[in-house]
Amino acid sequence: MKVGPFERLLGMIQTEETGLTHFVRSWARPLAAAALVAMAAAACGGDKDGAAQGKDGARTGASPGQPAADTTKARPQAPPQRTAYGKTAAESQQCFNRLQARLDSAANALKADSTAKAPGSGRNPVFAKEQGWYPKKGEFRDGDLLPCSRIVAYYGNPSSTRMGALGEFPRDEMLRRLQGEVRRWSQADPSTPVIPALHLIAVVAQGAPGPSGHYRAQVRDQVVDSIYQMAKSINGVLFIDVQVGTDDIRTIMPRFEQFLKRPDVHFAVDPEFYMRGGIVPGRRIGTMYAADINYVTDQLARIVRENNLPPKVLVIHRFTRNMVPDAEKIQLRPEVEFVMDMDGWGAPWLKYDSYQDYIVRHPVEFTGFKLFYHNDTKKGDPLMTPRDVLGLWPQPLYIQYQ
Repeated sequence: MKVGPFERLLGMIQTEETGLTHFVRSWARPLAAAALVAMAAAACGGDKDGAAQGKDGARTGASPGQPAADTTKARPQAPPQRTAYGKTAAESQQCFNRLQARLDSAANALKADSTAKAPGSGRNPVFAKEQGWYPKKGEFRDGDLLPCSRIVAYYGNPSSTRMGALGEFPRDEMLRRLQGEVRRWSQADPSTPVIPALHLIAVVAQGAPGPSGHYRAQVRDQVVDSIYQMAKSINGVLFIDVQVGTDDIRTIMPRFEQFLKRPDVHFAVDPEFYMRGGIVPGRRIGTMYAADINYVTDQLARIVRENNLPPKVLVIHRFTRNMVPDAEKIQLRPEVEFVMDMDGWGAPWLKYDSYQDYIVRHPVEFTGFKLFYHNDTKKGDPLMTPRDVLGLWPQPLYIQYQ
């Protein structure tokens, strides 16, 4: 692969701008090999010492040669740290009951109307109920964001104008546009408060092995913190998104624990770029198994417990069956709010079909839906509106714009 010259931009990922492209997301055929570029070690910040940082960040014991502290004695549990949007466990349960009642009511009304035309893919409440929506959660916790609120996020990387809205526009314009989307969602569904979010691709899959040897590069910690501060400036939350490449989530995730200890930082993984058997990202769509996802939820639950945090939201992207082939084995935990996000682009009918096939048919907990400003509209189709998306059953509680 021919690699273009590297550029430096705010100490972030260094890459030739015209070469940094996000892989085309398509669920109708295998991905064509993408021409991706490698990233320089000095730019990535973390490839050289990210694993060591992660291991250090995960250590909680005593210094070498000293006995570890006794953590077996029960201690009184203080209430979790408060966030601006978190609800009590009782409020979350009430919101869940209303969510279920809304679906039940829509399904019963459709069944009762013998003249009604069957709704299209993804929009049939009867079909959603037949698939088991909504799965019952063992318990809600104080501080839950879902299901009482809806999260609306801008996705991308600040060093690239091609990977999503987060980096496509200057800072102030980007935040203004995001707040405009938040208002539109609030108007479309006044009963559900909207939480703004920035969804940062902090580990980016690459077409060359790079310094790590794993076809992925990481942004510097300063970049993560700068996007976090942007999110805070609009009373929003941050998502840290990982594209694994040929690495393993178990070696990448610990590096970000320092950020996940903050109550308003959440996590996401993109199975499209979770490559197996040394396959280069972009040559085929990756796979993330339930065992990998359960590792992530277990670590998030541990971080929540150890740091007395409100629950974490975990977003897993999906637009093919094999991206998460054993979703029924995913373990729900009270400390983690799970979102399976429909991540495919195309005409509305194709997105409806994919939502039904890869999200509705495989219930986990909550659902998400991704909208592409450019890819969804490049063939002349309109961008789906909030009202369009709210016609889905179950109704998504996580909305992402790229």
